[in-house]
Amino acid sequence: MAGKLTIEEYEQLLPVASVKYGTETIRYVVPSRMALWRVETLLTKEPETVEWISSFAAGEILVDVGANMGLYTVWAAMTRRVRVFAFEPEAQNFALLNRNIQLNGLCERVVAWCAALSDESRFNRLYLNSTTIGDSCHAFGEQVDYRLRPRDFGTAQGCSSTTLDHLVESGAMPPPNHIKIDVDGFEHKVIGGAERVLVRPELRSVLVEINTHLTEHMAVVGRLERFGFQYSSAQVERGIVKEGAFAGVANFVFRRPVQGPIPVPHFPTALVTSSPSVRASES
Repeated sequence: MAGKLTIEEYEQLLPVASVKYGTETIRYVVPSRMALWRVETLLTKEPETVEWISSFAAGEILVDVGANMGLYTVWAAMTRRVRVFAFEPEAQNFALLNRNIQLNGLCERVVAWCAALSDESRFNRLYLNSTTIGDSCHAFGEQVDYRLRPRDFGTAQGCSSTTLDHLVESGAMPPPNHIKIDVDGFEHKVIGGAERVLVRPELRSVLVEINTHLTEHMAVVGRLERFGFQYSSAQVERGIVKEGAFAGVANFVFRRPVQGPIPVPHFPTALVTSSPSVRASES
């Protein structure tokens, strides 16, 4: 049949979107409208994240918790020459994350794991918000939504979790200089599994997506402040979602002042717990 692709030609089909940065061209595989939308809004959806990444020095260590398709993992590795350890538990997003790492020639600079980070190591299920490649709002171990309300997901995959403390202390990765946490409601559990990493002198900054309506998340803000980190209320106010499903959600950028000793607080156990048709409310 005229015009029919051979299997070899079909396998070479690779929709790619590119973003220019100075002399660099950062490329992302975009097999879905959701993935394309993420690339198209890279510089506008979370400008505070891009600004935060721009402060990194070459050779520093970034941990990207909830890396999805690798949007910021790849951006940080390409534009700042940092080393990245990325974690994405959803199978299709993890595969896409690795394709984007390979596409940009970052295999020596970036390592990705198909695992969730939490406050304990265990095997459980990852409940899927959808099976769309590039989607988010999945939930590890509990059938709750990004507001921690009960929800029947209907679809799940097998998954395992570990803690940031275990990864560093076991030698699986070096102590990070920067940590990004965006796991749609479970940020407090990631922090709960990173208490010993948080007091290490190497750690300079932490970006956490915080739902200001959740008690568990506001406890994270207080906890990081007691660890000696500071954030700008003006920065939070500029980026906070004002309306819609994600109203009250903002990226808090915590930085540790260079001078002075690192406090080691005691915490009560209770605290450790191009596609315009794509909907713009995705986290």
